[in-house]
Amino acid sequence: MPYQPTMLGTRYMVSAGHYLATQAGFNILEAGGNAVDAGVAAGMALAVVQSDIVNCGGVAPMIIYLAEKNEVVTVSGLGWWPKAAKLEIFLREHNGTVPAGVRRSVMPAAPDAWLTALKHFGTKSFGEVAHAAIRYARDGFPMHPTYRGTIEKAQEGYSRFPSNMSVMLPNGRIPAVGDNFVQADLARTLQYMVDQETAAAKKGREAGLDAARAAFYEGDIAKAIAKFHREQGGFITEEDLRNFKVGIEPPVKRRYWGIDVYTCGVWCQGPVLLQMMALLESYDLKQMGHNSVDYIHTLSEAIKLSFADRERFYGDPRYIDVPLETLLSKDYNRGRQEMIRRDEAWPDMPPHGAIPGFEAVAAKALTPPKAPEYLGHDTSYACAIDAKGNTFSTTPSDSCGASPIIPGLGLIASSRGSQNWAVEGHASAIAPGKRPRLTPNPALAMIDGKMTMPFGTPGGDVQCQAMLQVFLNIHQFGMDPQTAIEAPRFATYSHPSSFAPHEADPGVLKIENRIDQSAGDALATKGHKVEWWPEITRAAGAVCTIVHDREAKKLTGGADPRRMSRAMGW
Repeated sequence: MPYQPTMLGTRYMVSAGHYLATQAGFNILEAGGNAVDAGVAAGMALAVVQSDIVNCGGVAPMIIYLAEKNEVVTVSGLGWWPKAAKLEIFLREHNGTVPAGVRRSVMPAAPDAWLTALKHFGTKSFGEVAHAAIRYARDGFPMHPTYRGTIEKAQEGYSRFPSNMSVMLPNGRIPAVGDNFVQADLARTLQYMVDQETAAAKKGREAGLDAARAAFYEGDIAKAIAKFHREQGGFITEEDLRNFKVGIEPPVKRRYWGIDVYTCGVWCQGPVLLQMMALLESYDLKQMGHNSVDYIHTLSEAIKLSFADRERFYGDPRYIDVPLETLLSKDYNRGRQEMIRRDEAWPDMPPHGAIPGFEAVAAKALTPPKAPEYLGHDTSYACAIDAKGNTFSTTPSDSCGASPIIPGLGLIASSRGSQNWAVEGHASAIAPGKRPRLTPNPALAMIDGKMTMPFGTPGGDVQCQAMLQVFLNIHQFGMDPQTAIEAPRFATYSHPSSFAPHEADPGVLKIENRIDQSAGDALATKGHKVEWWPEITRAAGAVCTIVHDREAKKLTGGADPRRMSRAMGW
């Protein structure tokens, strides 16, 4: 029996990491909005009802399919380092680390991403799509088990900042499951943006959206962010905020098994998913058998190889050359496949590939002790498809576990600087204006004229691993989306974590214990350090997806029971 049912629709659908966010997006579709309007509404709601793992001042990368133009675009939704943030400061004053606090803050990108998507591809006002988020923040919502679990595990991080304690532990205690949880400052911040929009909207919808943006990046919100950072020794200034702008960029696209798969660029880890597929494309995965010993071993070793290349080559392409065409090419990955040994697992992360012109060593090896597992639990996901076939996929994120909530605003300035390295020569080393190498990475799969499938998940370095497994469950093993999502998963941890201080667990392979114990024993004989997860765990990600059969005009949605995810369609 499934943990929750497959959702069906013939008109439109939303799937998101919390049921109230799904409701927010669905209400927009019911009110005549398109997939972009609905997806933005859902993403903003996630930043309230999952504000332990998503933040209104955080990141929100997006992929959008525009049905009328038959075009796919991305919105970067990721901030860059302030002008004053220089690598030598972190080397000199922080011993080559990216410390907790304001000094790991990059530009808050989510508000600009929401407004950019609405302005260029949506139909509704900011006030309309922000309505649910403001309501949930102002009036509260029931504290849910996954949120409470995060607070329990992150208390030590919150305790560094009085503002975090006042929001996350109201009245000095962890809210009980079912308690009404209010975020009044955040509601006022969002309402201020709406009020500015309303005042300017007499000049038209775009003028209103521009006013909402100016309220954040030039108005009282920007002043409060800059003042707090100035007082706390941070780097963000009013000038930094005024000059920030997300980008509308082309996606990265490759075809596997007859399906076009789209990700964002190498400023995030998205193309790693494509390299995993490139490494696996020539294997007969169905013949191996779903979650068999050979299957788990082969996928795990391909994942390790992809992450090894990520560590060496990935970074903001505005600052470094990334040999992406080579990394995703058949010839290159045919050579990398030779490193997948049938009876022997790599005990650590394998070496990165040899690419002419990229011989220099990127950085020292990083294998300090492992981090608390909850650090990889941040992020959420939302997707929407409307009646015209427009499709929206977003992975909003950021937590306040190691970054201060700005008093009076109820949000942080994005803490994604933690995904850079204070290491000379690393592809993702800190630099003014440079974007971190982001873990959140929405995806989209398509067969032109026949099928559309947005998909994504939270989970840090587990994201691409979980997304790969669900994609293969659907498109190689013929599972419906809900069954594919609920199937037991596994993840390797041999790579340095994307989160500072970039720990690794060499050789560790974690497996949900619905997979047979004998499979774990056989994998251990190949050299994997097998650790057993519970039968269903949030650590394995929380994938949401919708599969749109465009010929049959049917929508099938799935949402992961590992967290509070839900799908809703009509």
